Amino acid sequence: MTSSENPAPEPQPDPGQPKYAERSYRSAAGVAGGVIMLAITLWLGIDAIVRGTGNTPWLALALMLLIVPLVFAFTLRPVVRAGDDRLLVRNPFRTVTASWGAVEGLRSGYSTELFVEGKKYQLWAVPVSMRARKRAARARTRAAAGDPGATPGSRPGADATRAWSDRVVDELRELAERHGGGEGVRSEVTVRWAYEVIAPAVAGAVVMIVLLAIG
Repeated sequence: MTSSENPAPEPQPDPGQPKYAERSYRSAAGVAGGVIMLAITLWLGIDAIVRGTGNTPWLALALMLLIVPLVFAFTLRPVVRAGDDRLLVRNPFRTVTASWGAVEGLRSGYSTELFVEGKKYQLWAVPVSMRARKRAARARTRAAAGDPGATPGSRPGADATRAWSDRVVDELRELAERHGGGEGVRSEVTVRWAYEVIAPAVAGAVVMIVLLAIG
C-alpha cells in the first residue's frame, strides 16, 4: 500500500508589490577613458614585444600585465546595481553586496558613499563632479528667476538642476526607503576582494622588478 502527500505550495509573490527592473549606474566618461587607455597600452605593448630587442619584449609584457588589470579595475570594472532586494557596489578591488535592510545611509559629498554595518564604502562608479554641481546650481538659479531657457536635461527623467551623482544618490535613497523599511527584511552584507584583478597586477609588478634587477 502506497501513500502520497501533496507538496506544500510554494509561496507566490505578493501581487500588490510592484517589481522594478534592476538599475545600473556607471561613469560614461570613465568607461570611455578606460577603453582609450587600454587601446593605447595594448598598441604600445604589442609593438614593443614585436619590435623590441633584449629584455624589452619581456619588460613590455610585464608592464602590460601590470597596467591592463589596473586600468580595467579603475575604469571599466566599477558599477553600482540596485534591484528590489539588494544593492551591489563593484569598486576597483572589492565588491560589496548589501541587502536593503543593511543599508544605513548614502551620502554625496566630495565623493558618493555607502554606509553599511558601521562601515563606509565609496561608490567609484558614481564620481562627484564639482563642475556639474556648479552647472546645476546655475540652472536652479535660472529656474528660480523664471528663465524659459532653464529646461530639464535632454534625457528622459533627467533634471538639469541636479548633478548626476546627486540624482543617483537620491534614487538609491528612495530605493533603500522603499525596500529596506519593512518587517522581516534581511540584513546581509558580503564583501569580496577582486583577486582576478589583484593577482595579475601583482604578478606583473614582480616580473618587472626581477627583470630590472637582472638587467
